[in-house]
Amino acid sequence: MQDIPQKVTRILTDKLGIAESEITPEANFVKDLGIDSLDYAEIVMEFEQTFDIRIPDDDAEKLQTYGQAVKYIQEKISNK
Repeated sequence: MQDIPQKVTRILTDKLGIAESEITPEANFVKDLGIDSLDYAEIVMEFEQTFDIRIPDDDAEKLQTYGQAVKYIQEKISNK
């Protein structure tokens, strides 16, 4: 469970080239990290593959910050 934030960070840095220093719990994917809808769809798919979870579109739309994404993934995994 503790490596979830690190894995989420790695996905953002590896896939989108975002500097690790820019990634904070409050970092908004669009406003702060400059992620567009295409990139966002890609990282959601990456989250699903990496953590072996399903993220419905309705839920994906609600995940707007790094912290929300980490918390959501942690909850999904603990509910498996």
